[in-house]
Amino acid sequence: MIKKLARYSLILAFAVACSDHNSESEISIPSAQKEPMSTAQINAEIDKKTMIGEDFRWKNASSHMLWSAITQGNFLVSIGFGNNASDFDRSKSANQAKIQDELLQTIAQYENQPLDKILISADRYLTQLNVVIHNQETIIALRKSPFIRYIEPADYRYVALKNAANNRSAASSSSGSSGCGFDTVALSTADYTTVSPNAKAPWTFYQHNIPTAWNYSTGRGVTIGIVDTGVSPNQTLLGTNFNNGDSAGRTIQKFGVYVDSIWPWSTTTDGPNDQCGHGTSMASVATAPRNNRGMPVGVAYNANLVTYRAASNVVLDGYQEQEGVKKAFTALGNNTSVKIISMSMGYVFSVGKIEDAIKYAYSKGKLIFCAAGTSTSFTTFVGVIFPAWMPETVAVTGVKEGASPQKCDVCHSGSKVDFTVVMQRSVSGNTVPVNSYYDNQTNYVGGSSVATATTAGIAALVWSKNTTWTRDQVLTKMRQSGSFYPNRNSELGYGNVNAAAAVQ
Repeated sequence: MIKKLARYSLILAFAVACSDHNSESEISIPSAQKEPMSTAQINAEIDKKTMIGEDFRWKNASSHMLWSAITQGNFLVSIGFGNNASDFDRSKSANQAKIQDELLQTIAQYENQPLDKILISADRYLTQLNVVIHNQETIIALRKSPFIRYIEPADYRYVALKNAANNRSAASSSSGSSGCGFDTVALSTADYTTVSPNAKAPWTFYQHNIPTAWNYSTGRGVTIGIVDTGVSPNQTLLGTNFNNGDSAGRTIQKFGVYVDSIWPWSTTTDGPNDQCGHGTSMASVATAPRNNRGMPVGVAYNANLVTYRAASNVVLDGYQEQEGVKKAFTALGNNTSVKIISMSMGYVFSVGKIEDAIKYAYSKGKLIFCAAGTSTSFTTFVGVIFPAWMPETVAVTGVKEGASPQKCDVCHSGSKVDFTVVMQRSVSGNTVPVNSYYDNQTNYVGGSSVATATTAGIAALVWSKNTTWTRDQVLTKMRQSGSFYPNRNSELGYGNVNAAAAVQ
């Protein structure tokens, strides 16, 4: 009887909340806020937070600013709902179907549109919706609901707009040492050591005692998931020759969840193949085979690999990019064979749907590494970027070669950094040798991107050596092998991981 009364009380409370919500049909908007803010005004408000080191979140913006950004972002809106702030998993959410229906009815009421004109998609695993909203009144009404976790513009392109204001292209903002590029560069003989059967071990590996760690572990039995721009179909060492030389008995799987379209209703992906070059470099440094072809070897050269083409480049600026990353993380979270997830992409401020997806993967026991940030443009003032600042992720950045730790020329740092990787030569400035986008070709890649993929590879070595360990045990062992441990540097975390110490 008590249980029945408790359930009845919950349903009644929900009904009362819904009734109160629907009764507020009259919403007054001051005349000064009836026109949307300009993109310059919106970005200025965002910059006020980020330039002083604070995390910008849309939930802290006024309803007028939020609606303005939605208006300037093709009227696309991402909604996270639930019974509380942590209610992101549909399978564990009570009344989620009823809450979703109520919210959609509210939107339909204030928009005066049928549901098929409003709802773009409802996530299968997360309590998250993508909808179309035109009216500021709708935003105000929704924000009054106790079942709203967040409301965000789903297609407000802060970076593209910022670049346009500074006469730069969005593509160029993400290019460079850790962005898109298809270059091939002959490696300096000083930047690698030839190891059996005829592979090139990058110089940076020796800074972390990775070759010594190989005497104890090569990553066998561990699967790494990489969320990035995909993998080149032209690089056979990350394809048909993934098992080459001393690498054997492992698998590589490639998926594509990025939709290359301006239309949010489009669902056809452009496949798993890298069209940027960045994802290929990350897959190479983490898992390239210990080959007999005279090419660079990866850190965990016997680990399995699952790759996701989730975005077009490293800047998650737009609806389809953010949707792609969300889908990749939920898919990897549901993949029981995956233990480690590495993502060397990010954004200047938080994205609710990506936060949900990362929390979802984390709840499944995944160890998640994210890049602290690499930038040569206006975002250099930003500290650790999203999602590396999240407590569910491990933030990694790059440092220069030398006794005194110093972040690399284009790397971000800050209190949220957990680990560093030496990836920039002190004299030549050369970075990390990797396999190029094209077969039998090499390149250099740097920044916090390569640092992150390297650290994910080290984690695979540790987990492979200790197969019964949990995520927290692996992370603790890595911290204990850090160059600053037991202390934590205010900008560089626990410092450089000693891979040999971490696997013993």
